[in-house]
Amino acid sequence: MLAASCAKDIDSNCRGVNPDPTRLKDCLTRNQDVLSPQCKNDYGRAFDAIQKRVAARAAVTKLCARDVAKFCVDVPKGDSGKALECLVAGPRGVSINCNKAIAEAGYR
Repeated sequence: MLAASCAKDIDSNCRGVNPDPTRLKDCLTRNQDVLSPQCKNDYGRAFDAIQKRVAARAAVTKLCARDVAKFCVDVPKGDSGKALECLVAGPRGVSINCNKAIAEAGYR
């Protein structure tokens, strides 16, 4: 969404800015008086979606801890990457909350 709505605005007003979400948002906010209407409309929603995704990814480990212990016994403790791979591979019976957290984090 951000690329479609703001590519020209980013090119014109944020040249040389590291395209990480925080710096890009700061640049667009600083230059909002010269942004296209479409970009003004969409960039806030895009960054909100990014923040929600970041929060969801941080929550997956906690929300899925019981499911990992139950279904992914071969995964070493603390290896959240392998645990996530195990859960996404789809063992039957993964809890509703864990499935929801995985989906909100964008892993499914």
